[in-house]
Amino acid sequence: METIKLRKITSLWIITVLFLFIVNIVLGILMRLNQGEIIHEQPATFYAHMTTHGLTQIGIWFVAGMAGINYLMERYLKTSYLANVVAMVLTVTGILMLWTSTYIGNFHAGWTFLYPLPLKIMWAKWATPMFLGSILVMGVGWLTWAVSMMTQTLKKYPLTKALAWQYFRKNPTIQTPPFILISMITLIGIVACLLGAVLLLAMYAAEYYSNGAFVNDALLMKNLTYFFGHTIANEMLYLGLAVIYELFSEVGGRPKWKTTWYISLAWNCTLVFILTAFFHHLYMDFVQPVGFQIIGQIASYMASLPAAGVTVFSVLVAVYRTPIKWSLTNLLFFIGVAGWVIGGLGAVIDVTITNNFVLHNTLWVPAHFHTYNALGNVLFSLAFFHWFSIQFSENTNSEKLTKLKITLLLIGGIGFLMAFYIGGAESIPRRYSNYPAEFPMAVPLAIGAAVFATIYLAAILIFFFQICKRCLNILFSAS
Repeated sequence: METIKLRKITSLWIITVLFLFIVNIVLGILMRLNQGEIIHEQPATFYAHMTTHGLTQIGIWFVAGMAGINYLMERYLKTSYLANVVAMVLTVTGILMLWTSTYIGNFHAGWTFLYPLPLKIMWAKWATPMFLGSILVMGVGWLTWAVSMMTQTLKKYPLTKALAWQYFRKNPTIQTPPFILISMITLIGIVACLLGAVLLLAMYAAEYYSNGAFVNDALLMKNLTYFFGHTIANEMLYLGLAVIYELFSEVGGRPKWKTTWYISLAWNCTLVFILTAFFHHLYMDFVQPVGFQIIGQIASYMASLPAAGVTVFSVLVAVYRTPIKWSLTNLLFFIGVAGWVIGGLGAVIDVTITNNFVLHNTLWVPAHFHTYNALGNVLFSLAFFHWFSIQFSENTNSEKLTKLKITLLLIGGIGFLMAFYIGGAESIPRRYSNYPAEFPMAVPLAIGAAVFATIYLAAILIFFFQICKRCLNILFSAS
C-alpha cells in the first residue's frame, strides 16, 4: 500500500515533468520557427536549444515512467522512498547543470554529444565538464533508483520468477504479474545502459584531463553513446507499457491481465533485442565489423515485434466487442499504443539498410522518435498522471474537457509529425539551423510544424493546469 510520502513525491514528479515539458515544447517551436525563417537565431543558439531540448526530453519522460512504476510497485512490494528522493534531487540538479552549460556556457554539441564534439571547445571552457557532469549526476540518481527497485523486487521474486521463466513449464505454481515481469526486464536494460554511460563519461574525462596524452577510439565512443542514448530512449517506453499492463484493464472495469508463456517469451526476447538494436545507428560507419551491422539489422526488426505483438493483441482483445468503461485514462493509453506502433513502423522503415542509405540523417529520423514519444510515451505518462491525480480528488467532474484535449493532441501531434515525415521523404536533412535553397519545401514544412506544435502545446497546457491543481492539493494536504 502506498504511503502518504510516496503520494507526495509522485505528485512532485508529475508537476516537475509537466512544467519542464511545456518549456521543452517551446524550445522545439523556437527551433522550427528559426528553420521556417520566422525568427532568426544564431546557429550556436539554435544548437544550444537542440542540445537542451533533446536531453531534457529524454530525461523527463524517463523519470515520468520511473515514477509511475515506483508508485504502482507498492501494490506488490515495499520500495525505497530514500532512493526516490535521491533520484529527484539529482535529476533536478542535473537539469540545472545542463541548462547552465548550454545557456550560460553556450555548450551546443547536440543532445547526442558525439565524440569528439564535446572536446572541441567552441564555448566557455568550463561548459564541457559541466555538461558531462550533468549527465553523470542524473545518471547516478537514475542508477540508484533503478538498482533499488530491482533489489526490492528480487527480495520477493527471485530472478527466474521475476523474469517469469516458470511459465515455460506447464501449470506454474508461482504467479508473476505482468507488471513485475515488464518492470524487471526494463530495469535490467536501464541499469545496463546507465553503466555504459558511466564508462563513456569516464573515457571523456580521461581524454579531457590528459592534455593530449590519451585519445579515445572514435568508433568505440560512438558505440557507447548510442548504447546509452538509444537504449534509454526505448526503455522509457517500456516503463509506460508496464503501467498499461497494470492499469488498462483495471480502469476499464475488466479482469486483470495475467502472465502467460507467450507474454513471458516476448518480453524476455525484448530484453536481448533492445540491448543490441542500437547498432543500426552505425550503418554508415563502414569500419564497424560487419557482424555488428547484421546484428543491428536483425535486432532492430525483432526489438519491436514481441513486445508490440503481445501488447497490441492484449489491448485489442480487451476492447473488441467487450463492454469496457472508457475514460480519459484508457483513451490516452489506447491512442498511445497506436502512436507507439506507428512510430515503431517508421523506425523499422529507417533501419532497413537499403532505406537507411536514403533516410539516414534526414527528418525521417526525428519523425519516428517524435511519433512514439509525442503520441506514444507521453500519452502513457499523461494517462498515469490523470489516473493518479483523480484518485485523491473530490472533484467528480474529473473528465472535464476530455474531447477538447484529445482533439488538440491529435490535430497538433499528427500535423507536427507529418511535417517531419514529409521532410524525411523529401531528403531534407536533420539538425540544420537554416536550410539552403536546394530544399524548397523545408521552410514551409518548418512553419507548419511550428503551428501544429502550438496546437499540441495548448492541449498540454490544459492537462498541466488540471492535473497539477490536483497534485498540488495532494502535495500540501495533511493526509
